[in-house]
Amino acid sequence: MRSKLQEFPGKGSFAHGVHPPGKKELAADVPIEVIPPPPRVILPLLQSAGAACIPKVKSKQQVLFGELVAEAQGFVSAPLHAPLSGIVQKSVVTTLPNGRHVRAIAIQAEGEQLQGQALWDEIFGGDWPKQGLQEFDPKRIAEAIARAGIVGLGGAAFPTHVKIMPNEKKTVDTIMINGCECEPYLTPDYRLMLEAAAPIITGALLAARATGARHIIIGIEDNKPKAIESMKRAAAGTGIKIAVVKTKYPQGSEKQLIQAVTNRTVPLGGLPLDVGVVVSNVATAAAVARAVLKGRPLTHRVVSVTGGGIVHPKNLLVPIGISLGELIDYCGGMTADAARMIAGGPMMGFAFHDLATPVTKGTSGLTILTHKEVEREQETTCIRCGRCVDVCPMNLVPTRLALAARHKNLDLIRKYSVMACFECGCCAYICPANIPLVQLVRTGKTMFLADRK
Repeated sequence: MRSKLQEFPGKGSFAHGVHPPGKKELAADVPIEVIPPPPRVILPLLQSAGAACIPKVKSKQQVLFGELVAEAQGFVSAPLHAPLSGIVQKSVVTTLPNGRHVRAIAIQAEGEQLQGQALWDEIFGGDWPKQGLQEFDPKRIAEAIARAGIVGLGGAAFPTHVKIMPNEKKTVDTIMINGCECEPYLTPDYRLMLEAAAPIITGALLAARATGARHIIIGIEDNKPKAIESMKRAAAGTGIKIAVVKTKYPQGSEKQLIQAVTNRTVPLGGLPLDVGVVVSNVATAAAVARAVLKGRPLTHRVVSVTGGGIVHPKNLLVPIGISLGELIDYCGGMTADAARMIAGGPMMGFAFHDLATPVTKGTSGLTILTHKEVEREQETTCIRCGRCVDVCPMNLVPTRLALAARHKNLDLIRKYSVMACFECGCCAYICPANIPLVQLVRTGKTMFLADRK
């Protein structure tokens, strides 16, 4: 599969980046299974890159599948809905995959639950039109997405309605649907492109209608030929183009994907909107189609449970709020040599230890690594080799950011643009001194944000 683009201005790649082992083969060929409803879900009130939600239910209140349980607080926020029918329990505090403690709504399952094939059909089944979508008012599309509580399902969890809300000041000419899934091990987007291509296409068309974009492009890495063919078939007759880009990490980062396909450079500290592009993940596009056409909220998502430390790697359709421990149990548990649990993938994910940690809207996977997979030599002094600079896709100087964070030097943290780093992990992956660069950058960001308050 050729990665050099012929129909697009871009070269199919971007400057810098790395090539970590993909490890996709562990779960890539495993069809999505619908996990049975759990006895209880925990819904953190903060599940987006915005403000936390405000509870709308009380203890002992009965709720139905899909019912609103917490409303958005402000424009950059997303409401929460019950992923099962049951009884609301007392308010609890739970731990997010990134280790943050937040308030949450607990719901005890009660009564008949939608499950199995019926649940799959409710979310991804039915007809997904490719024509006649011009009848939908752009503002109404954004409002439907906001009511449904949809956020970016690729991991960023930014409220989707904010991205596609009609903008009079900045013109959008291109909708980019991100199917790269460059994070090692994880395969939920890949499986969705094979098993639920139709709603992805419909969601892309609706997003274009909302923003007024004339062009729709689906970017997919060239190591996913089956997904490329599946999306081409689904997009036939729509005018949507498939851009086959080079397999390289982090190709799935929106700024790098834009550069690879359109040859446009998002300015440092800027947004894709600044170059006329809106980027949305394939799973998010499918959720948009369901919200607009069926009026259904986001209650479930597809998650990969994978890695050398899991007995049976799987791709699962799971309710938001199910515990990560229940996913591990459903996949046969961990192997004897399992060493580390990561919410997400090994490059950008967060190591965690609490099996009660719930799946959130931004949880794309659960990776269990073995002792061999996490072997790492002892950290040594920076040798000033410059490799971290060579691979940084944002043209930053990671080692200087890390040094500034270690010495709590806010002036240097600002000078070297700490907030421009999106924590892809390329620097830490390539560092011969094994310096925990990403963790230090996160510390620097915390210091930067605290100083602004």
